[in-house]
Amino acid sequence: MKKVLVAVLAVVLLGVLGAAGVAWGLRPRMRPAPDRKVEATPEKLARGRYLAENVAACLHCHSQADKSLFGMPPKLGTEGAGGMCMGPEDGFPGTLCASNLTSDPETGLGRWMDGEIIRAIREGVSRDGRPLMAIMPYGFYRDMSDEDVEAIVAWLRTLPAVRSPLTAPRFDFPLNVLVRFMPEPVEQSVPAPARSDTVAYGKYLVTVGGCVECHTPDAGPRAGQWFAGGREFELEKGVVLRSANLTPHATGMGGLSREEFIGLFKRHAGPGARREVPERLNTLMAWLSYGGMAEQDVGAIYDYLKTQPPVDNAVTPWSLPGTATP
Repeated sequence: MKKVLVAVLAVVLLGVLGAAGVAWGLRPRMRPAPDRKVEATPEKLARGRYLAENVAACLHCHSQADKSLFGMPPKLGTEGAGGMCMGPEDGFPGTLCASNLTSDPETGLGRWMDGEIIRAIREGVSRDGRPLMAIMPYGFYRDMSDEDVEAIVAWLRTLPAVRSPLTAPRFDFPLNVLVRFMPEPVEQSVPAPARSDTVAYGKYLVTVGGCVECHTPDAGPRAGQWFAGGREFELEKGVVLRSANLTPHATGMGGLSREEFIGLFKRHAGPGARREVPERLNTLMAWLSYGGMAEQDVGAIYDYLKTQPPVDNAVTPWSLPGTATP
């Protein structure tokens, strides 16, 4: 009886949302794109490249992945031209491809205004008013400072134009209705936290990097489970990868010093880190991108994660075919 009631309430809720969507012209909450022209100073370009490549790891999704290399980095020559696609065969209710971020005028950002790109990054609304799917983590990017989002836009403008037609996004019901209620305007200026406050700045980097989304279990209630790891990702048939526990518990980062944590990242820096591995032993963690983070930034992330409530959650990183699930 309880399950039937839940199902009925879900149908009623969808009906209300659908009616509201029709009444609002099926358009997301949005505001006009900011009338802003970004000045591409050397400092902005350097900061934008750093954030896009090593913190937010934008190219990790917006390029074709080289699955033969550790961390599945972008294939050379495809950087920013669009990449990861999902469809019914992946269990996704529709079709969605990461968009082309290069300056191509037909298939990329060549005709977009700077303010339109800023709105898309932080508010989840495309140039034509179409809502973006929240897999593009604009819910996290809305906390990106004005200076940093401008820096990313300045750097994106430097990507060589690549013509890359991609399948138009399509969402099945009820996702095609629900997606229109996800965007939310950023009405006020967003300041950058002081880097001298390593906990606050670490929180900022973790937010912009979207760490919590992968490092939190994806099933059941999430309250009390933030950063506890254990979210499952299928690399290939029967091969399951699980995210690490980042809380300061003994089953997570409890026994890890600040220097050791920084070392985990820096060992993936440099050309030697670009190595071939079997797909079944690969990872979705963009180590080659994050390995380029500044040591002080990785240290700030550590300082913030150490403030989180410890969660007892021992995670087995991989399950291979024929092995028991922990």
